[in-house]
Amino acid sequence: MNLFDNCHEKLLSSELNWLNEPNNWGFDANQSLAISAPANADFFIDPSGETIKSSAPFLYTIVPGDFTLTTRVGVDMKHQYDSGCLMVMSDDQHWAKLCYEFFGNKRSILSVVTNNTSDDCISGKVDSLKPYLRIARAGNCFAFHYSLDGEQWELVRYFGMDCTAELKVGIVAQSPIGEGCLVQFDYLHLIQSSNGDIRTVIATI
Repeated sequence: MNLFDNCHEKLLSSELNWLNEPNNWGFDANQSLAISAPANADFFIDPSGETIKSSAPFLYTIVPGDFTLTTRVGVDMKHQYDSGCLMVMSDDQHWAKLCYEFFGNKRSILSVVTNNTSDDCISGKVDSLKPYLRIARAGNCFAFHYSLDGEQWELVRYFGMDCTAELKVGIVAQSPIGEGCLVQFDYLHLIQSSNGDIRTVIATI
């Protein structure tokens, strides 16, 4: 199921909601979503305790139980950390995101897992202007993958997180230290189940 079905211009389907709705966003004729991330928008709880951010635009739906969520994302990268992400959130202190991000002047794949405080894991450079991102859940276990072609998937991270049965799941546009950036998501495909080992299972887009 593509969650962007029945969305039009600045009208959302009944399944979708904003947390931190941005000023500028909208769907085009192909139902791709463009989001202008505001300056300094981010989700991060610094382990040092010095910084807590929860300001980035997050378009989400509520999903109970296991699922697989997939998107294809492009980012007009101008500043360090500009990115488009998939995110899952149980509450303000338990969430995780998989990001296509501008890091060290390279297009990169990063991930953040927050269990009261956030970590920050850089997986490396990615040679694509529009990679595919995927999150799969099985109980309290999650797997992050990315792909260059939507067929061959690379495991980024497999982890556990304390969470509720129902989660907010969706997409994030962020510019943590920049002046903002434009992020485009081609679709948001949800399967409300996960079969087999989520570290290796291949989902149909």
